[in-house]
Amino acid sequence: MTQHSKSEVSATDSTNSTGYSSLVPLVGRSYLPLAFFARLPLAMLTIGSMTLVTATTGSYALGGLAAAMVGLGSAVGGPTIGYLADRLGQRRVLLVAAILHTIMLGVLTWYGNTGQALVPTVLVIIALCTGATGPQVGPMSRVRWISITRTRRSNPKVLGAALGMESMLDELGFVFGPVAVGFLASMLHPVLPLLIAAVMTAVLVPLFGVHRTERSVVPTPKNTIRAKASRAQLAAVGSLVLGMIGLGTVFGASAAGTLAFAGAMGDSNRGGMLYGAVGLSSAVAALSVAMWPTAFKNTSRWVASASFLALSSILLQIPQSTGLMLLMLFVVGFGVGPIIVVVMTLGGEVAPAGRLSTVMTMLSAGIVVGTAIGNGLAGLLAESMGYSGAYWVCTVAAVVIALAALVMKLLVARAPQLAQSPSVAEIDSKAK
Repeated sequence: MTQHSKSEVSATDSTNSTGYSSLVPLVGRSYLPLAFFARLPLAMLTIGSMTLVTATTGSYALGGLAAAMVGLGSAVGGPTIGYLADRLGQRRVLLVAAILHTIMLGVLTWYGNTGQALVPTVLVIIALCTGATGPQVGPMSRVRWISITRTRRSNPKVLGAALGMESMLDELGFVFGPVAVGFLASMLHPVLPLLIAAVMTAVLVPLFGVHRTERSVVPTPKNTIRAKASRAQLAAVGSLVLGMIGLGTVFGASAAGTLAFAGAMGDSNRGGMLYGAVGLSSAVAALSVAMWPTAFKNTSRWVASASFLALSSILLQIPQSTGLMLLMLFVVGFGVGPIIVVVMTLGGEVAPAGRLSTVMTMLSAGIVVGTAIGNGLAGLLAESMGYSGAYWVCTVAAVVIALAALVMKLLVARAPQLAQSPSVAEIDSKAK
C-alpha cells in the first residue's frame, strides 16, 4: 500500500462514525460473502449428522451421539488448528484442514447412511475426526481483522464494526445452516446436507485460505517466541473462555427450553422458528456495538451486556403463549450479540504474543462446549420441570457470564496493559 492510500484509509477511519464503510476497502468486495459461505458447512455439520443418522437408523439416541461427538471433536480440534495457524500460517493450515475435513465429511456421509449396520463405536470415531478437522473460518477471519486494523492504525470503531459483522455472519450461519439442512433432508434426501457441506468445504475454504487478507497474519515460529504469557494474561484468557462457555450454555439451554415450550404449546416443530428470534436480535445488537461511545470500555460493555442477559432471561418464565414467547426471546437476544463482539475484542487484546489464533479458536471452542452443557442440563430439567426448568439454566449461565466479566474488569483494573492492543511497531518487527 502506498503512503497516499494509507493516508486515505486513516482519514476515512477518523471521519467515519461507525466504521462499517471502511470494511470493504480494507478487504475487498468478495471477502465478506466468502467468509460467510466458507463457514456455513460447519453450521450445517452438527444438525446434518444428527438428521442423517436419525433418519437412516431410526434412533434419536444415535443421532444425538453423532452430533455430540462432532461437537466434542470441534472443541478439541479447533484450538489445535488455531495453534498450528499461529506457527505455520493460516494458508497452509486451512488448505490441509479443507482436504481432511472434506474426506471426513464423505466418510461420515457414507457411514451414517449404512442404517442398521452402523456400529456406534465406529460412528463415534468418525464423528470425532470430522469435528476435529473442521476449518476454523470464523476465528481465522477475526484474526485477520484484528491484524489488518492494528497494522493500519485504524480507528477502534473499525475493529468493532468488523467484529460486529463477524458475529452477525455467525448468527446468520447458525440460523440458515439448520434451515438448509431441514429443507434438503425433508424435501430431497438426508445425505444431501453433508454432501453439499463437503463440496462447499472443498471449494470455498481453500479460496478463503489463499485470499489476500491471509498475508496480514504473520506466523510466529515457536523458536522465535521469547516472552512467556504473564499470569494476568492467563487469568484474562481463562475468564474469557469461561464467559464463552457460559454463553454456549445459554445457547444450548435456550434451544432446549424453546423446543420444550413449543411442544407444550402443541407443535414442537415451531421451536426452531421461535429460537430464530434470538439470532435476529443478537445480530442487530452485534452490529450496533460499533456505534457505542468509545468512552464505554469493553470490560464495562461486557458487564452491562451480561447483566442485561441475566435479567432478561428471567422473562422467559412469563409467557403462556407463542406470541409472547417470541417477543421475550427477541428481547433476550439483544444481550447476546454484544457479548460475543466484546469478548472477541478482548481476546485480541489479551492474547499472548504469537497466540492470537490459538486464543480465538479457544473462545469458539468454549461456545461449543457450553452448548453441549446447556443441551444436557436443560434437557434433564425439561424432562422433570418442563420448559421452565430449562430456561432457569439460561439464567444461571448468564450470571456466570456476568461473574466472568467482573473478574476481567478487576484484572484490567490491576493490569491496565491487558486492555491495550500490541503496538504497530511490535507487529512490524514480527513481520521483519
